[in-house]
Amino acid sequence: MEILIFIIILLFSVIFHEVAHGIMAERLGDPTARFAGRLTLNPIPHIDLFGSILLPGFLLFIGSPIIFGSAKPVPVDYRNFRNVRRDMILVSLAGVATNFVLALLAAVVYRLTPNLSDMGEYLLLQTIILNLVLCFFNLVPIPPLDGSKVLASILGYINHNWMHSFLELERYGFFILILFLYTGLVQLLIFPPVKYFLEFFVGSGVRLGF
Repeated sequence: MEILIFIIILLFSVIFHEVAHGIMAERLGDPTARFAGRLTLNPIPHIDLFGSILLPGFLLFIGSPIIFGSAKPVPVDYRNFRNVRRDMILVSLAGVATNFVLALLAAVVYRLTPNLSDMGEYLLLQTIILNLVLCFFNLVPIPPLDGSKVLASILGYINHNWMHSFLELERYGFFILILFLYTGLVQLLIFPPVKYFLEFFVGSGVRLGF
């Protein structure tokens, strides 16, 4: 039962993340995600073979203390934006901000609900942990993660060629990400902020991981 709850929380957390990208893009002038039918909480259009199945399975296989995944990225056409670099940053940060807010809301419920059942406590804690992990994982500047698009946009303000050179790395992003995950570098980067906010939200003594 706990495994099923974990999978459901993970799935809907990554769906909220992607829908947030699409909603922000639409507000900035790009309706591509809506036309593609991706502004929905129905999980079917969002399931991604790598991010939703293989990635969390791989992390379980290597014994990672932190398990996470992703949904299929919503389509975004940056040509529809009025200010491409600024709007790219806003769209990228919409997903991570949504995960942080979901973690915060779960923490508020956790704090304000007395006498939680074991299952209720597990559900809320996993919601907090998973969404904090998704937030900070996606901020890592490795293509195609959101952090890479933020960094690319910042580089574009400095030197346009730097931005395009960095974006060229996206074709190797899958392999770079697997390397960083396998060596534990990604976990090393995201563990400290996840641990800090988890303790800030619910107190110390909560174990990270599944």
